[in-house]
Amino acid sequence: MPLRSERFFSKMDLKALAIAVNQIAEEKGIKPEEVLHAIESAIAAAYKKEYRKRTEFIRAKFDLKSGDIKFFQVKFVVEPHEVRIVEESEAPTLAEGEVGVPTAERVGNEEEQTLPRYNSDRHIFVEEAKKIKKDAVSGDEIEFPLETQADFGRIAAQAAKQVVLQGLREAERSSIKEEFADKEGEIVSGVVGRFERGNVYIDLGRAVGVMFYNESVPGEHYRVGERLRFLVLAVQDDPRRPGIILSRSHPKFVIKLFELEVPEMADGIVEIKAIAREAGSRTKVAVASKEAGVDPVGSAVGGRGMRVMAVTNELGNEKIDVIEWSDSPEKFVANALSPAKVKLVEISPRREAKVLVSEDQLSLAIGKGGQNVRLAAKLTGWKIDVRSQSRPEEVQEGGVSEVEAAMEEKSPEELNEEKSEGESV
Repeated sequence: MPLRSERFFSKMDLKALAIAVNQIAEEKGIKPEEVLHAIESAIAAAYKKEYRKRTEFIRAKFDLKSGDIKFFQVKFVVEPHEVRIVEESEAPTLAEGEVGVPTAERVGNEEEQTLPRYNSDRHIFVEEAKKIKKDAVSGDEIEFPLETQADFGRIAAQAAKQVVLQGLREAERSSIKEEFADKEGEIVSGVVGRFERGNVYIDLGRAVGVMFYNESVPGEHYRVGERLRFLVLAVQDDPRRPGIILSRSHPKFVIKLFELEVPEMADGIVEIKAIAREAGSRTKVAVASKEAGVDPVGSAVGGRGMRVMAVTNELGNEKIDVIEWSDSPEKFVANALSPAKVKLVEISPRREAKVLVSEDQLSLAIGKGGQNVRLAAKLTGWKIDVRSQSRPEEVQEGGVSEVEAAMEEKSPEELNEEKSEGESV
């Protein structure tokens, strides 16, 4: 909260409220009405603390044009049968914040219910209310004007300031959540702000997002002031945790980058059917076309490889293999092992594929540390066993990769829950 707001509340100068409301609203990016409501609630609380009874319901109304403020005691209109009329000694007073709207609350066991207790500080019967407001009915509110006070006292003023600051924080958090809620799963641009316990905090303009350590790309080094793109993984509504969770290692980040660079993907003509990624090292993308005559691989790669190169540059030169998706398991598995050239694919009923390649393609098909066959298995969802065509009976070191799910699409709720668990910072 800016210092001018702090100075304002320390003095409780009511005439300066109109200016303060607009200033705070502009600074925090929230509606002036929300700021005004927070201030009115705070002033009402301060007034009540200093001059009224604890059981009363006090409302403050501020006139932005004149700078005047008025106070009211609010009473809720009820029918006699909607409340319990008891002696003072029979029941405790109404809890702070309880209103007189007819509701039933459970007392003792689940079957026993009692009505709200009548309190003359907060309730007024319909018959009496009609003397003030002719058309009064149960559930209405009757306001009784109170004497205006400007001197709230140091303690009350401090209490009011805290209420306002808390109200503004909640309003700002709600405003930010509303702004970013529809950006889950989308790409945003932000500036690296600071580092804390392995997490990177990103300035997104009105909000600050966080990229946890496991959502950063291995090998990437981030610098304060550096502008980068991020995937909005989740938008949380928990004040104890960062609100906007960002990622650069999630497979969907690559998908969204392609959609930005490839018009055919943005238009829905070409789609990414599956993706397998080892962030910072290599990614395999399987693409398909929904229209005859449109080359999905060519569209994704672009003329002279410009489109895929733009994605690669954003990912810090992470290698990307773009392959054509196929309904045929044999063809899809063969394509997935690109850039190696496959001679034969033998499919078994248990989603296992034995792949034979020439001797000079063996190391390329397996990849360094088995990465190529590992990503191919993850992409296709098949267990892949790469062997030499000249030695088909010999199992190759690193040439066998177990089945892994290709691309798991998760809902924002699942992502939110996944990132919330155990990652409080």
